[in-house]
Amino acid sequence: MKAIVAADRSSDVGGLTLSELPEPSPAINDVVVEVHASGFVPAEWEWPSTWSDRAGRHRSEPVIGHEFAGVVSALGYGTTGLTLGQRVFGITDWHRDGTLAEYTAVEARNLAPLPGDVDFTVGASLPISGLTAWQGLLQHGRLRSGQTVLAHGAAGAVGSVVTQLAREFGGYVIGTGRAGARQAALDFGANEFLDLESDSIEDVGGVDLVFDVLGGDVQRRSARIIRPGGTLVSVVGPVEARPVDGLAVDFVVESVPAQLSEIVQRVRDGRLRPHIGTVASLDDAVAALHPTARRTGKTVIQVRN
Repeated sequence: MKAIVAADRSSDVGGLTLSELPEPSPAINDVVVEVHASGFVPAEWEWPSTWSDRAGRHRSEPVIGHEFAGVVSALGYGTTGLTLGQRVFGITDWHRDGTLAEYTAVEARNLAPLPGDVDFTVGASLPISGLTAWQGLLQHGRLRSGQTVLAHGAAGAVGSVVTQLAREFGGYVIGTGRAGARQAALDFGANEFLDLESDSIEDVGGVDLVFDVLGGDVQRRSARIIRPGGTLVSVVGPVEARPVDGLAVDFVVESVPAQLSEIVQRVRDGRLRPHIGTVASLDDAVAALHPTARRTGKTVIQVRN
């Protein structure tokens, strides 16, 4: 099978190459999925799990990509709840070979059914961005109706979903980004927009929840405007700044099929619009994933037409 592998950790792009590999076999409670489309997170080659297994052993030339949509093509011993030919989507284990390949092996418990009226490209764009927003807002951020949310990167792949879900659940959303992202953030439902290049975070006043996808100085300044009892939620690693009288949470997204079903239903009925940017074929994936490539929204690789 064709697959995109990372061969060089010291490279800015992980030394990506399009390679020929054996098709995977399903382990106990696994399925093999014929991948039709795969999403991608640009920072993946910086993750420790890309280069080592759970025992800390080095992984040589791992297949990258961890969110996807496709069709079940093989069942492992003991696998229940899924059938051959079923359309599915979800997230693979971080320490295993990923989804930028014609086939991938994944634990059945990480998959949700993909409705027949949802395109594979759309399905592949949802798992990481959608679950990150859902878990950050509702589980870790404990968002309640009437609260003010500062959503960084509000026009990005994650931030656009954060903005839409926060509005749905009664939040007042102040989206941030560069000046060129203003209209997109407002189109995704932000009540206001803050230009991080020219506006001051401190001028926002108080907020109840900060959804941080940037870290660094933006995170530190954002922590200072959180109201007593508020929450800073971060997806960029251990938080460096904490609210004076509030909670700081950093988390790694998990594949939760029930939440995936909630998210895809919102796409089906029009409550949620994924922000898909670059779409490329598997043969063109190396160029599309290069760090110099300009991106807006989620990058999706179409493995099969």
